[in-house]
Amino acid sequence: MKKVGNHRSFSKIFFSLALSLTISFATYAQDAAPTDAPVADAAPASGGDAAKGKELFNANCAACHKLDAKATGPALRGVANKYETAWLYKWINNSAELIKSGDALAVKVYEENGKVPMTAFPQLSTADIDNILAYTSEVKPAPPTPVPGELVSGGNTDSGISNNIILGALALVLAMLVVMLFLVSNVLTKIAKANGIEAPVKEKSTPIWVSFVRNQFLMVVSAILFLLISAYFAYGWLMQIGVDQGYEPIQPIHYSHRIHAGDNEIDCKYCHSASRVSKHSNIPSLNVCMNCHKNIAEVAENTATPEYSKDFYDKEIQKLYKAVGWDQTTQSYTGKTSPVKWVRIHNLPDFVYFNHSQHVTVAGVECQKCHGPVQEYEIQKQFAPLTMGWCINCHRETNVKVEDNEYYKKIHEELSKKLGVKQLTAAQMGGLECGKCHY
Repeated sequence: MKKVGNHRSFSKIFFSLALSLTISFATYAQDAAPTDAPVADAAPASGGDAAKGKELFNANCAACHKLDAKATGPALRGVANKYETAWLYKWINNSAELIKSGDALAVKVYEENGKVPMTAFPQLSTADIDNILAYTSEVKPAPPTPVPGELVSGGNTDSGISNNIILGALALVLAMLVVMLFLVSNVLTKIAKANGIEAPVKEKSTPIWVSFVRNQFLMVVSAILFLLISAYFAYGWLMQIGVDQGYEPIQPIHYSHRIHAGDNEIDCKYCHSASRVSKHSNIPSLNVCMNCHKNIAEVAENTATPEYSKDFYDKEIQKLYKAVGWDQTTQSYTGKTSPVKWVRIHNLPDFVYFNHSQHVTVAGVECQKCHGPVQEYEIQKQFAPLTMGWCINCHRETNVKVEDNEYYKKIHEELSKKLGVKQLTAAQMGGLECGKCHY
């Protein structure tokens, strides 16, 4: 019988190549696996507990001092090596009294730090101060050394074979399968010809689209369905014009409502103070931010998320300092400022009237009612559609706040008797009148 090809030899080549790729991947994975070497912590200074000292430092000192950077007061790492312990006891317990006594070192330290008075801590015992000094005497940890070729994303690293190698291997296997199918097809064709076998020829049938066009009933029904479906989608598309629900722009300075309104429980109206007394809610000026960030130059370790690292948040605070012209080293303003071009998120049409103070102060509506759970948002977005129908439904469902409001109380008593209800909604109080919301 005539030979048509040595397909066994090709199979051997394919399987041996696949086996070699498997062994190569396993070897590479073993070589690429990182070795974790434990790093010994620096021993704290003798005579104190560094762990307890850290708690005391955060509770008493962190508002004005940092370990490795100047804040309101100087950096405190290694302060136990600069001054005598007995002198530090007196200075921490009551620095003002020590300065008043004429102590030369106390006066010198006071003048070197801009004559900023230090809060007295008479409640701290010598043991407490020893613990704080032990914490400040710890050696500064060295930053982690990045491994060449290692991908870092959000503080988490993945070891092993890179994605490019895996994709390349899969592409190679796919190409080999395509070549195998082509060779098998050729082999089968040659075998059929050698044995005089001919493939049956299919008879040509009428194309389905020709049959469809010839059927007038199907054509009419299809045309009607096409017009109805087109009208439905056209109406839906037109009704979405100007509706920006879910709009989530990237701001020039990353501001996390999750950290401020969520973790730190800052009241919305502390920053957006105009919402209580004005038609418009204000974008907070940067001096409001500096009320806190004058002494907060970096976030806590537990603030970081898999997506946003601590270093990312710290850099965003530096953007704030640059915008207001704050020199962190000298703890003073330079006078060089630059505007922050915030991106507006909520935007009502010009013909719509909405008064924040009427809703926030008079009606007592919570900010989350319209803006969503902002305390959970990493990036602020438009929560509600802000359409006319959405506002009307809210007026129909929301009862009027009568408590502590003599004006509404009088109107409520008269209208509730007239309408025969116990509790009036905003709609029953005239909240559906066109002139209430439109000029």
